[in-house]
This record gives sequence, C-alpha cells and structure tokens, in this order.
Amino acid sequence: MAGVGLTPAFWRGRRVFVTGHTGFKGAWLLSILREVGADVWGFSLAPPTAPSMFELLNLAGICRHREGDIRNRADLKDAIVQAEPEIVLHLAAQPLVRASYEMPVETYETNVMGTVHLLEACRSARSIKAIVVATTDKCYENVGWAWGYRENDRLGGTDPYSNSKAACEFIVDGYRHSFFNPGDHSRHGVALASARAGNVIGGGDFADDRLVPDAMRAFMGGEPLMVRNPLSIRPWQHVLEPLSGYLLLAERLCSDPLFGQGWNFGPPAEESAAVGEIVEKLAGLWGTGARSEQDPADHPHEAATLKLDSTKARVELGWRPQLGLDGALALTAGWYSAYHRGDDLIALTRAQTRGYLGLGGA
Repeated sequence: MAGVGLTPAFWRGRRVFVTGHTGFKGAWLLSILREVGADVWGFSLAPPTAPSMFELLNLAGICRHREGDIRNRADLKDAIVQAEPEIVLHLAAQPLVRASYEMPVETYETNVMGTVHLLEACRSARSIKAIVVATTDKCYENVGWAWGYRENDRLGGTDPYSNSKAACEFIVDGYRHSFFNPGDHSRHGVALASARAGNVIGGGDFADDRLVPDAMRAFMGGEPLMVRNPLSIRPWQHVLEPLSGYLLLAERLCSDPLFGQGWNFGPPAEESAAVGEIVEKLAGLWGTGARSEQDPADHPHEAATLKLDSTKARVELGWRPQLGLDGALALTAGWYSAYHRGDDLIALTRAQTRGYLGLGGA
C-alpha cells in the first residue's frame, strides 16, 4: 500500500480477534480490516454511545460480532478459543480520564484485570502468533517536558485512567518475559507488543468529554463549544494513523518476535497543537454558526503538555504518519458534516479508509 506500508496479501483471510470493536477506534479498525480482507472476530460490550459509528455503519455485518465483557475471564477465553485467531488486537478499555475519576474501580477492573484476562486467554489458544495491546501516551509519568516521551521513559500516571494504562504496560512486560519470551519463541510461538498513541480524532466519535465530538455536537446544535483548557497541548492525529501502526506492528511480530516491545505511534512534534488552535481550525472547517467560549467551571486535573516521540516506529517499523494535522481535521469535519446532512456514511467511511490506505475508490 502506498505510503502506509501494510501488506494486503498478509491480511487477506487471516483470522484477527479484536476486543473493543464496537468503540470509536474499534470501528475504524474494522473499516481497515474490511478493506484488506481479514476474517475478523470481535468481542466487546454493546456500543458505548448512541449514536455509534458501529451501528450507523452496520459493522456487525462485516465481522463475527460477540457481545461480552473482558472482565468476564471465562467468556473471553471461550471467545478466543472459538475464534482460533492468529492475531489479537486488544483495544477494549475504559478510555476517558474524567470518567476514571467518577468510576475508578470500573476503570481498574477493565483496564488492568481485563488485560490480564486477555493475556491469560491467549495462553490457551495455540493458533495465536501476535498480540498487540493498545495503551496510551498517558501511560508515561508526565513531568511537563516540552519534548516527546520515548519508549524507554518512565511510566506513571496520577489519575486512575493514566495509572491503569501504565499498569497495563507492566502487565504486558510481565507476560512477555514470563510466558511469551522472545528467547523461547520456538516453544510458545507468540510475540507480544504494546502500542501507545496520543489523542485521536476522526468521524464517528460520539463520546462525552472529548474535544472533537463535543465540538461537533455544539456546532450541529448551533450552540457554543465550552472549552476547558484551551492552552493544553496534545499530539492530535487521525485515528487511521495509529491503527495503521498497530497493524504494521502485528505484521512484523508474525515474522520476528524481537519486535515484541512498547511502541509509540504519534504525529511529528510540529503537529502537536493547543486545544484552542484545534477548536479554531474546526470552526473554520465547519463554517457558519461554529463558535466557542471558555468554560469557567472547575474540572479535574489534566496535563498541560503531552507529546510522543515516535522515532523508533519510523526507523524500525517504517511507519509514517500520512495526513498531517490539517488533513486529519479536514477528514474529521467532512465526516460529521456528512452525518449532519444524512449522507451515505458507509460509502464515505470506506472512501476515507481506502484513500488513506492507497487502495483507490470503494
């Protein structure tokens, strides 16, 4: 594929097990896997929002959809044994910082023990060759650096979400050394890696307390967007960018277990931007009626600056971001505009995915 680096022949007909496939990132991952012809088995809770991209695009029809909770170890194990996948992509999580303050127990149960259950279940499936566990840029101990965090920087996190994702990284490392050790690959045959991405944007995200869907809801409703932290800087990127990295990593794991490490998938440093800048650009793309105001209410702490250094992925995996910030925002605003008009979202999503992958028209 032009630019992205994925190998279509590798994925065609290959059994892939995805947790969290009903969520925003999971739905876009299904869109990619459809275009490359993978045989996808999904395990997830019901879609977390209404509306949801998963339901709007009828994505249950392009995978073997099974509703379940990763906190239920027996059910998850049964699903993986039944699927007999070669590749496992673990996206299921409680993904929101602010929500983690309101429900810390559920956050730890899902993000920490859910990951343990997933890796334990994988030990029972002899078909598996590669596992990629998605975490987050927030797994790093944020000390306010102006430069990006690298894979060998200290892990941490002071809120329950970030802390739980740092714990996921330790769990992955523990299982990799104890049960999926690259030095003993000839015996167990499994390569295990983690993938850390920054703030992702794109059409189809309807979650609360996320900047882009909050902005789109406000603009569609003719209301001002209330902005909490306009100066906070984040590594924004279109959701297709890190997902392509996850899949490229899975390809490499199937041929070389030494790729079983932690990997950053973020935009170039110059593509990081403040919340206020993102709001301004989105308002310009949306057009008439789009406006914002400073939210005067008190809110839980969120880091002021957070960037990723993805040099390792670029050098060792050959992964390159394709869109840039302006391209990502244009695709995102275009998707929500189509949703607002009632256009064919299936055709649009396939066109955006195929265009990104370099596959031509749908």
